[in-house]
Amino acid sequence: MKKYLSVLFIFLTLMACRQVDDKQSLQGKWLFALDPNDIGLTEQWYNKSLNDTIHLPGSLQEQGYGDNVGIETPWTGQIVDRSWYDAPQYEKFRQPGNIKVPFWLNPDKHYVGVAWYQKEVEIPASWNGRPIELELERTHWETTLFLDGMEMGKHESLSTPYRHTFNELSPGKHTLTLRVDNRVNIEVGTNAHSVSDHTQSNWNGVIGTISLTAKPSLYIDDIQIYPNITNKTIKAIVSLDGTIGTNGSSLLLQIEKKNGSIVGKPYKIEITSGSGIIQEATLAMGDDAQLWSEHTPNLYTLRAVIKNGENKEEQCRTFGLREFKANGTRFEINGQPVFLRGTLECCIFPLTGYPAMDNTYWAKIYNQCKAHGLNHVRFHSWCPPEAAFAVADSMGIYLQVECAGWATVGDGGYSDQWFRDESDRILKEYGNHPSFCMMAYGNEPGGANQATYLSGLIDYWKSKDLRRVYTSAGGWPYVENADYWDPMEPRIQRWG
Repeated sequence: MKKYLSVLFIFLTLMACRQVDDKQSLQGKWLFALDPNDIGLTEQWYNKSLNDTIHLPGSLQEQGYGDNVGIETPWTGQIVDRSWYDAPQYEKFRQPGNIKVPFWLNPDKHYVGVAWYQKEVEIPASWNGRPIELELERTHWETTLFLDGMEMGKHESLSTPYRHTFNELSPGKHTLTLRVDNRVNIEVGTNAHSVSDHTQSNWNGVIGTISLTAKPSLYIDDIQIYPNITNKTIKAIVSLDGTIGTNGSSLLLQIEKKNGSIVGKPYKIEITSGSGIIQEATLAMGDDAQLWSEHTPNLYTLRAVIKNGENKEEQCRTFGLREFKANGTRFEINGQPVFLRGTLECCIFPLTGYPAMDNTYWAKIYNQCKAHGLNHVRFHSWCPPEAAFAVADSMGIYLQVECAGWATVGDGGYSDQWFRDESDRILKEYGNHPSFCMMAYGNEPGGANQATYLSGLIDYWKSKDLRRVYTSAGGWPYVENADYWDPMEPRIQRWG
């Protein structure tokens, strides 16, 4: 058995963490149509071929679709000083052909409403009978998916990928249709940087990875890693989905260093029909395992391989061995006091109007932070994409992530449950990253019941995941069960 495991894992270290033959990129030309009057559902546009074309990943506004900017533009975001609309000195800047808005960046086009995106895909014969996952890394915003005219599901997140699994999609041609609606249909707040024209813009489109991936009949849905710096172990919780083979299946786990060398012993779990879909294992990393911090951003990889008959799937997760907590009036990283020297990142990407999805741009941002002596970034009322976490992991940056809100909370509306669901999605998607050290609902909440609601949200987070510290929101309120407060008093402007 030991010889078998050794040979197997030598083989696995030579493989990438994804099987390229099982993945199909959908980036490129898509059919497209604007739906400003929201008639597409009634007229069943998902059963028709759309007329225009567009490139994804991207937004419709940057590709020349939408309305010209003018005094009637329905901006997403509060305008405090409205003198541009009627003051005589600004008259020439309100004229068609010479529109210059002073509130924020002046886009060429603006559009708030529904847009449709459509692409024909070819499913190869080798994928026959296998689950096939569609991934849209980030959509903006509410996205409804149709396959060959049939509605498959809906995605409401502003922070995490939309993944949908088709079961036994037949080989041949199929039509994917997306209905994307960037109206603020859920009350996250029009000033929230997740949606506002103040910073990134309220764009409409799909960015990042767009792909189809064929899965084995039993596949990995999620991997969560909980480090213990005292005994230098990790607890790995692997969630599976699909069907266990008649002869059983196996799950193999192995920790590796960044250079691919093996750490500790492999761990094998036999999975039978009576097994649960959640598997748990504790893996030792050895006494010489290195901790993660801003000074020593040591990273490891957990490789997980599920084998089900002749089929298998391999996934990897990056993690760091670290503990970030509050102790009295100080933060500590791995038991040592740390002083946070930080800045805001308000989703400001003027070249595109939407966040960068590549490592290079995030390295540029964090290098500027380090050049100014900073070690911390707060993502004000939004959550960044995977690339932002991955680069922060490698550079040793401490991040505060927020659940996309700047709104009234605690009144019992739909958004109360939405923020809780969004936090679940964020913790599942990005929770393994050692840079993800702090979390809040968002910024400056309103509502008479805000303290009660946010205190309950903190209790909920702590009951699920203690890998980071939690607070209510940026600015206020003070709640007793928060690990730390993020108050308004140190702010330089203090509203006059």
